[in-house]
Amino acid sequence: MSALSFHFDIDGEDFSSAGEASVAVKKKLRQLGFPSDVIRRCSIAMYEGEINMVIHANGGTADVLVEPDKITMILEDHGPGIPDVELAMKEGYSTSTEQIRNMGFGAGMGLPNMKRYTESLEIDTKVGVGTKLTMVVCV
Repeated sequence: MSALSFHFDIDGEDFSSAGEASVAVKKKLRQLGFPSDVIRRCSIAMYEGEINMVIHANGGTADVLVEPDKITMILEDHGPGIPDVELAMKEGYSTSTEQIRNMGFGAGMGLPNMKRYTESLEIDTKVGVGTKLTMVVCV
């Protein structure tokens, strides 16, 4: 199998569409015959990234590169950036509003889960400019 790539625009205005990219990736990986644990880890990491882009950054883009030995997910937004990455990586830490938490989101598990379910998570962020996450799941 040669490398395949997929691009998704994440709508920051619509919570109901959040997660559509992760579902599409899950379906594509299943069709390609990837192991279920790899599909699960990619889906969780993608979903957490999508939700973060909707909650904090008014959307963004997700690019997924599928290779035989790994899946690379690059999520990029032009949101406010992350002022303190170390703090943001702590389970339970959240800058979400009460309204977002009342909707069942913003529990402060997004970045920790992205790290937990991937082999690598790189965070390139600049306050006032945006954030780029690069996550890799190995097969």
